[in-house]
Amino acid sequence: MSRSFRQSQAGLHTWSGLLLGWVLFLVFATGTIAFWREGMNRWMRPELARVEQPMQVLAGAQRFLQGKAPDAKSWFIPIASERSPGAQVFWQPQPKEGEPPRRRSRRDTQVLIGADGEPAQARETRGGEFFYRFHFDLHYMPVIWARWLVGFAAMMMLVAILSGIVTHKKIFRDFFTLRRMKGQRSWLDGHNATAVLALPFHLMITYTGLVTLMALLMPWAVVANYTDETKLFEALFPQGEAVERSGIEAPLIDLRTVLRDAEDRLGGSAGSISVSEPGDASARITVHRAPSSMLSSRTPSLTYDGVSGRLLWQSPEPGAASVTAGAMIGLHAGRFADDALRWIYFLCGVAGSLMVASGLILWTVKRREKLPDPQRPHFAFRLVERLNVATLAGFPLGIACMLWANRLLPVGMADRADWEIHTLFLSWLAAFALTLLRRPAWSWTALLGATGFLLAALPVYNLLATDKGLVNALLAGDLLFVGVDATLIVFGIGFLLVALRVARHRGEPRQFRRGKPAAAPEPEPALAILEPAE
Repeated sequence: MSRSFRQSQAGLHTWSGLLLGWVLFLVFATGTIAFWREGMNRWMRPELARVEQPMQVLAGAQRFLQGKAPDAKSWFIPIASERSPGAQVFWQPQPKEGEPPRRRSRRDTQVLIGADGEPAQARETRGGEFFYRFHFDLHYMPVIWARWLVGFAAMMMLVAILSGIVTHKKIFRDFFTLRRMKGQRSWLDGHNATAVLALPFHLMITYTGLVTLMALLMPWAVVANYTDETKLFEALFPQGEAVERSGIEAPLIDLRTVLRDAEDRLGGSAGSISVSEPGDASARITVHRAPSSMLSSRTPSLTYDGVSGRLLWQSPEPGAASVTAGAMIGLHAGRFADDALRWIYFLCGVAGSLMVASGLILWTVKRREKLPDPQRPHFAFRLVERLNVATLAGFPLGIACMLWANRLLPVGMADRADWEIHTLFLSWLAAFALTLLRRPAWSWTALLGATGFLLAALPVYNLLATDKGLVNALLAGDLLFVGVDATLIVFGIGFLLVALRVARHRGEPRQFRRGKPAAAPEPEPALAILEPAE
């Protein structure tokens, strides 16, 4: 309490950023990749053709479902686009008496319809969906625990941002200051620059991320106003009246006809179509507007008679609270963004990942200088230092290995999608074991160098082993594959340059606190021990 307000905020900034900084890095990194979720879904299935006629895909989906599940309880058909690999359709079988309804995500009740309107023969993969789900659900742990952990980390992130603004009283001037080759000061300048450059984005993405979890983190308003959760769901996500199967067979209207009418009425492109009781006289078709066509994630919908195509219901105008929540979630997900704005989201996400990483590194750099003997740090310091290496260098290595697994695992392998993900975590575990066995100086160089090599080499493999390599994609005008491969090359070169810089760094001898001259320490990397400028 004897310290000034700014000094107390500096301490708050330090510890709020450190305690869950590793989780924040994982969330930021995977969330940044998830801005290209649909593109990654397609890039990780290179054998699929580009969708050029979405209506052909929709017609093929209806044709397939009428043959495969003509008497299902419901169908769900997403509308394909050039960015998507096709349409991943789902159906829910009619529940048997005394049997609970089956989950829509079961693998035996879904299929991917390709660009030609036929079921696609493609490798099994989670694609960009993994990064999207990991961003807030993590993996290998109960979802409710993961969301509490991510929510708490996001709150700490918001505290760190606000306290950081108070702490850096010259924050905007420091943004224009970048001192190279000055050890700790250079990393501090880089930390400040990545924080200030995308400060509005960092505030927005953190706060709106908390809004997406508000019902979990602050459920009191829901509990006080809704004793029945179904009423809350009906208020937030209104839908037409449910119908029962009549037992009278009737052909389903062409979904393309309904889709065209719905898009005219909705004033934007449609994102998905749901069909209840197909093949029956009581069938209903619901068309949802695409989140990519508007800011709010709470998109309106229309319900039609499945036989005549007559409009039966349209969603009411949402209230102010629903509009606000939908806009906040829409801002966070960025689905409304065109390619240019999506790149801005992506680059700001990269800046956020660098901000968190440089903050974690600075903690060890500054604390090492205050140790009685920097060459013999205590256990807690060594633990933080190795967690930094394992997370900041090991997790990107795991992502690179996962992308290689997507290309190298046998296409017909059982549980192939799961093993892609297992490859990431096994690689990450190996990286963590390496940090325990070797000094950080060596581990930084090895992990960063391996990541850079794997990322830069992957487009070369695509060029030689697939027909969607950089050259073919350029000639075909397939900018999605061009963009992903070019981005991998840029990040691969970036990791290699950092690894080279770390390997070449040599620390300078300095006096320890005991007052005795210090022998020249064993060289440490710029990322682990950065000497002060004076």
